[in-house]
Amino acid sequence: MTQELSEKDLLRMEVEQLQKEVKNSRVPISQAGKEIKDYVEAQAGNDPLLKGIPEDKNPFREKGSTFSALLLLLGRASWLEIAWSRMP
Repeated sequence: MTQELSEKDLLRMEVEQLQKEVKNSRVPISQAGKEIKDYVEAQAGNDPLLKGIPEDKNPFREKGSTFSALLLLLGRASWLEIAWSRMP
């Protein structure tokens, strides 16, 4: 048995919500922006998009020479090009 809330109940709920929100501490946008910038710069060393993923933890690395062998068979790359690309 769901009863619709009266207008008085809705207004009471809105006032309660506003009373909760007014207690929240406020921070000037200039300070918040500086804090966000500092946080992003501090975390940049851990960001894989900036730093890269170590080869041993990269789930998308080539698993073996299958792809290279396929290119060689298709004539898209020579053996020397494949060997040269694997040099550190």
